[in-house]
Amino acid sequence: MKKLFLLFLTIGVFGLSQQQAQAQELGTDYRNAIGGRFGIANGITFKHFIDNDRALDFIVNFRSKKDSYSTFRVIGLYEFHNPINNAPGLKWYYGAGGGVGVYTNKHTDNSEVALSFDGVLGLDYKFTGAPINVSLDWKPALEITPDTGFDAEGFGLSIRFAF
Repeated sequence: MKKLFLLFLTIGVFGLSQQQAQAQELGTDYRNAIGGRFGIANGITFKHFIDNDRALDFIVNFRSKKDSYSTFRVIGLYEFHNPINNAPGLKWYYGAGGGVGVYTNKHTDNSEVALSFDGVLGLDYKFTGAPINVSLDWKPALEITPDTGFDAEGFGLSIRFAF
């Protein structure tokens, strides 16, 4: 039993060191981050760097207007990150992607598919020496279904655990 425990511990330490080495090779302060997104829509966010300046950001969020509607959406964004001179750990980013989910009308209790094209523009900061990442962004969306329209209210604050 002790040998099995030591084997799993060794594999775990090796895996974590490889992830840290990959993040350093990419030139990013972190490779992955998971946490909460707070704003008009609240939810969970997971960011994964695929290269030095490119990341995938996945958001699962919930939004509700008291007597009108509620939505549940899954959004995927492809982001380009750029450093800000003389501000270590701070980057600005932009990107685009899409969302799919469910829109529920609270008056009729009818649910429909919600599709959107999403953009993003924001600031990303990784605290030095701590596994904390914070981002503030604007995520406008062009809603395709159930109604076509432009949603410009997508401001959000994300607080993530970086690893």
